Parts: sequence; structure tokens; C-alpha cells
Amino acid sequence: MTPTLVQSHLPHAGRAPRVDLGARARDWAEIQERMLVPLYEAVYERLDVGNGTRLLGLGCGSGLALLMAVARGAAVTGVDASAPERLALARDRLLPDVPAAARARAETRLVEGGPAEAAGPGVPAYNLLTAFQPIGCMAGDSEGLSSLLEAAAPLAGHGAAVVLAGWGPPERCATSTVLRVATKLADPLRSAGSWRPASRDDLEEVAHRAGLRPDGSGRVACPFGYADVESAVRGLLSTGLFDAAVGATDKVQVDKELTEALHPHRRRDGTVWMPNVFRYLIARTP
Repeated sequence: MTPTLVQSHLPHAGRAPRVDLGARARDWAEIQERMLVPLYEAVYERLDVGNGTRLLGLGCGSGLALLMAVARGAAVTGVDASAPERLALARDRLLPDVPAAARARAETRLVEGGPAEAAGPGVPAYNLLTAFQPIGCMAGDSEGLSSLLEAAAPLAGHGAAVVLAGWGPPERCATSTVLRVATKLADPLRSAGSWRPASRDDLEEVAHRAGLRPDGSGRVACPFGYADVESAVRGLLSTGLFDAAVGATDKVQVDKELTEALHPHRRRDGTVWMPNVFRYLIARTP
């Protein structure tokens, strides 16, 4: 999560909670974001990402997936219109104010905005688009994603790879039981922000709506592991998936319910461990 995880396309229900966005962005970058590293690695390995790859990351957040692509030799551009605090952390990671590092990352760009802001004269076509924020765990979490992909597709060459990510089946995602806390506490009269089981064709449906051609898929184990329950609560709250619940009740209540839901996943040494499976789809531009 995003993982959506953070879901930048999710219309949260209820009144907007008061959140320290800077602290939450740090919790995401320091605690939660690494949970999807196996997903990033599997996709990059399958697509042979490296020298010659020009990657456009949609909803890039704090940039860990981009950093991993850069380490493989890719030229990357990240865009994010919804989380300026996370984008600031991405700049710290990818564009440090060090002359030598800046030269080494001359082909790295970070843009606050959408695909249109990533376009420009002299910008070569991208051959890989990624939308790594997982969908398929909350009602409405794919809203806007197809239009985002439609806007990005013209920036890529014919047949360029487009990667979408989603939650796996609930029976293979231990975290799904914890995510139901959001449904329990959020406004029951609204569907946005409610937990729902992932559908087998979630990713394919988004791709078809965006005019993309599915061209393969895979599943990756992405366990969520935390040093303790407090870290788990902070990490899960940083995803934004519980915003509707916080808005409908308050953070104290959500913290309490989350702590109780995490109890079955707490191990004897105090750590928290939740096995999960995530799915990715590779599609192709027209």
C-alpha cells in the first residue's frame, strides 16, 4: 500500500480528518513503503529494467520504486498530484543537493502534477509506465486511474509496457482482515472508503477502460512486517486507507480498533507479521 496502500484516486467518505501530513509522509517512507519492494523487484526483473529504460512513474509518492529503477540504470520521471509531502521526500532521495550526485542523476525528474506536466519539448518517449499504488481493497479505489493512464499513454511509444498493481485474493492477504476496520468505523451510508474483496479482473478492467492491451500478469508475496504494534498502526495509517474511518470517528478510536485487529498477527517477540500476495498486470499501449 500506496499502497493503496495509498490510493490517490480514492474519494474518502466523511469529514476530512486533521492529519499531520508531513509526519504521515515520513511514516510512509520509513515504515510502510518498503513492504512493496518484492513487487517492484519482480516487475523490474521480468521487464529487464536497466540501461535504455525510460520510466514514467504515476503517483510516485516518496520515490522508492523510482530509486530502485535508477539503481538498475533506468532514466526515470515521477509524477504525483496528490501528495506533495511525499514528493518532497522523493526529491531528498533522488535529487540530493550534492553536485556529483546531481550529475549522476541527470536523467531523473520529479514533477508535482500529472502526465501533462511530465511532457515537454525534447522529452523522449517513455517505454515503461508504472502505476504501483495497489487497487482492489477499497470501494472506488480505481476511480480516476483509467483516465490517468489514458493521459499518460500518448507520452509512451507504441507497445510500451504499462504496469498496474493490485491486492491479491483476501484469503491470501492477512492484512485484509485489518483493513475491514476502515469499513466498520467509516460512515456506513457511503460506499467510498469501504473494504471490498479484490476481484480477479480488477486490473484487466482498468486496462481495458484505458484502451490498453493486457500482456501478462504475475503474483508476488509481499508480507507486511513491523517491529511492533505501534509501528504497524503508524504504517497502516500512513496509507490513507483509514482516512474515512478517522473522519467518521477520531484517531484515538481508529488506533484502538487497529491495535485490536493486529493482535492475532503479533508474534512472541512483539513483532507483527502479515503474509500478503499482490498481483501485477503488464499491459501495452496502442
